[in-house]
Amino acid sequence: MISPDAARNVVGIIGNVISFGLFLSPAPTFWRILKARDVEEFKPDPYLATLLNCMLWVFYGIPVVHPNSILVVTINGIGLVIEAIYLTIFFIYSDGKKRKKAFAILAVEILFVVAVVLGVILGAHTHEKRSMIVGILCVIFGSMMYASPLTIMGKVIKTKSVEYMPFLLSLVSFLNGCCWTAYALIRFDLYVTIPNALGAFFGLIQLILYFWYYKSTPKKEKNVELPTVSRNVGGGNVTVSVER
Repeated sequence: MISPDAARNVVGIIGNVISFGLFLSPAPTFWRILKARDVEEFKPDPYLATLLNCMLWVFYGIPVVHPNSILVVTINGIGLVIEAIYLTIFFIYSDGKKRKKAFAILAVEILFVVAVVLGVILGAHTHEKRSMIVGILCVIFGSMMYASPLTIMGKVIKTKSVEYMPFLLSLVSFLNGCCWTAYALIRFDLYVTIPNALGAFFGLIQLILYFWYYKSTPKKEKNVELPTVSRNVGGGNVTVSVER
């Protein structure tokens, strides 16, 4: 019989694979930026938010804060690198005003994470206290990011059309939330469970809306820009932008 730890590792590895795919989903957007040598109307906000989220989860998963969470560190470490690449491309091809604003936000995020790291390491001397402080921050920021598809779902209900909510990304987001929720429940981790359970719930709602409004969606050809993605632990919400 498989042990709980072995089952948790298997689920975590699957979660890493799914989340990796979600992290790569904005790649076509940045390929377009590279070809055009211009960021056009694209905004860096989702990537800055995901970068902050990844930094917090990497800190949460390291042994001095929350032992036995290496798979949380691996996927968020990968996400951190990918988001840094996206932002580097944005900085290179954005104009001065956009670049300065993005740099300012990035600087605030880095200072915030440094303050959290120093405060937790120096001020909390047990794994329980450190996990609680960093975990609460991860839940707050993660839950905010997972709730962002509410705007897309509202648009689907208002327009009775799912053209702005791709089925595949909704499905993968749902599976990602389920996978990481299962990972957190095998060796119960409240701080991983809450945001990912929310992600699974919102993903399920998106799927229900998709099947409900699919037939009423106008069948028109669209040039669909693949979404930006915000990750929590091993995945996250998907924000879709559709180019007309």
